Amino acid sequence: HHCYPISSSSTSVHVLPFGTLFRSSRSQTSHRDFLNHSSSSSTMTVLKSADRDNAEKQVKKSSYFDLPSMEISKAFPQATPASIFPPCTSDYYHFNDLLTPEEQAVRKKVRECMEKEVAPIMAEYWEKAEFPFQIIPKLGALGVAGGSIKGYGCPGLSITANAIATAEIARVDASCGTFILVHSSLGMLTIALCGSEAQKQKHLPSLAKLTTVACWGLTEPDNGSDASGLLTTAKKVEGGWIIDGQKRWIGNSTFADVLIIFARNTTTNQINGFIVKKDAPGLKATKMQNKIGLRMVQNGDILLQNVFVPDEDRLPGVNSFQDTSKVLAVSRVMVAWQPIGISMGIYDMCHRYLKERKQFGAPLAAFQINQQKLVEMLGNVQAMFLMGWRLCKLYETGQMTPGQASLGKAWITSKARETASLGRSLLGGNGILADFLVAKAFCDLEPIFTYEGTYEINSLVTGREVTGIASFKPATRSRL
Repeated sequence: HHCYPISSSSTSVHVLPFGTLFRSSRSQTSHRDFLNHSSSSSTMTVLKSADRDNAEKQVKKSSYFDLPSMEISKAFPQATPASIFPPCTSDYYHFNDLLTPEEQAVRKKVRECMEKEVAPIMAEYWEKAEFPFQIIPKLGALGVAGGSIKGYGCPGLSITANAIATAEIARVDASCGTFILVHSSLGMLTIALCGSEAQKQKHLPSLAKLTTVACWGLTEPDNGSDASGLLTTAKKVEGGWIIDGQKRWIGNSTFADVLIIFARNTTTNQINGFIVKKDAPGLKATKMQNKIGLRMVQNGDILLQNVFVPDEDRLPGVNSFQDTSKVLAVSRVMVAWQPIGISMGIYDMCHRYLKERKQFGAPLAAFQINQQKLVEMLGNVQAMFLMGWRLCKLYETGQMTPGQASLGKAWITSKARETASLGRSLLGGNGILADFLVAKAFCDLEPIFTYEGTYEINSLVTGREVTGIASFKPATRSRL
C-alpha cells in the first residue's frame, strides 16, 4: 500500500490511501483544503490498509460510477440474446419424422419448459456458479426423471424418448442437462438395475418426482479413467458396513439426498455399491470451485470417514466393477445426446444472429464465409443426430456394444467442439458473452468431452473391440 506523509513540519502525521488523495474531483474536501487542515491540526489521522474500503465508501462519487450493467438488449439492440431462445432451425433433414408421436410429445414438452423457465435465468446462474433450485419442481413436473425405468412412478420412456429429452434440455442449458443425467441416468438407473425391490420402492418414486435428488460417486482423486482401481473401502461390520475414502467431481453431491457410492469390499477385494444418506455421520461434501464449464452444476469433493451404512442400503446387484457397465451403457448413450442438443442450440443461435446482426450495410448472413461456416455446423448436427439415433435403435434391439457406445460419445463430442468453435467465431465479440449462448456452450462442452470416458479412453474401448487387443496399460518395456 502506497501512503505518503502530508507535512514534514507538522507534529501530526496524516496518511491516506494513495487512491483517496487523487480523487479531489469527487471529494467533499478539496486536496488544498486537506493540506491546509493537515498543517494546522495536532491530531493524528492515520487510515490503515484495513480501513481502505471504508475510506473509499466515504468518497463522494459521480453518478456514472459503479452502476449495474445495462440490459443486454439495450446495450446491444441489433441481436436477440439467448434469454429469448431462438426457434429450432437445426432439423434440416426432418429427423423429427423418425420419432414416434410419444417421442415428439416429449420433445415438445421439454423444449417449451426449457425455453420458458430456464433460458431467461441461465446466464445469471452460470456466471454466479450457483444452481437455480427453483426450477427443480418444474423439471420434475416434466415427467422425464427416471427415463426408461418402468414402474415405481417412473415414466418408462423409450431409450429414444429419453435421449430426445436429454438433447432438448442441453439445447438450452447443458448444466441442467448434466443435473438430470447424473440424477436419472446414473443415480436412479443404478437403483433400478442393481437395487433390491425394497430399495426401488423406497427411493425411486420420490426421485422420479425430483422431490429428492441423487448423485453417483465413482470417480476418485487418484482414479479417473482407471476407475476400476478405486481406493474407497467398505468393511463388513455387524449390521452393516464402514465406508472410508474420497470421491471427486461428483455432480449434485453438495445437495443430494441420496448418494450412490462405490467402494472396494475389504474381504472380497471386489467393488460393491451402497446407498448413503446425505446426513450420515462422517460424510462431508464440499463444492469444487473455479470451473470453466457446467458452472451451474455443483460438483463436489466427498470425504467418507468411518461412515456406517446399514445392510439394507447395500446394492445387491453390484458385486464387481463389471456390474457398473450395465448402467454406463445407458448413460454413455445419454451423454452422447448432450452435445447433440448443445450443437442444435449453437446452430439455432447463430442462424438467428447472422440474420439480425448487420455490418457493412448487410446482415452477416449475406457474407460467403459466414454461410460456409453455418452450413458446416448444420452438417455436423445432422450427422451427430443420425449417429445418436442409430445408437438408440441398436440399444433398443439389444444389439449395441460397448465399443459402439464409446465411438458415439467420442465422435459426437469431438464434432460438437468443432461446431462450438465455428459458432464462437461467427458471433465475433459477442461470441465470448454467455448472454448469446455460444460462449457458455463452448465452455460447457469441455467437461462433457472428458466425463463418462475421455475422448482417448472411449477411442481405446472401441479400438479394443474392433482389434481384439487391449491397449490401456502402458508398455512394461521401453520401446525406444
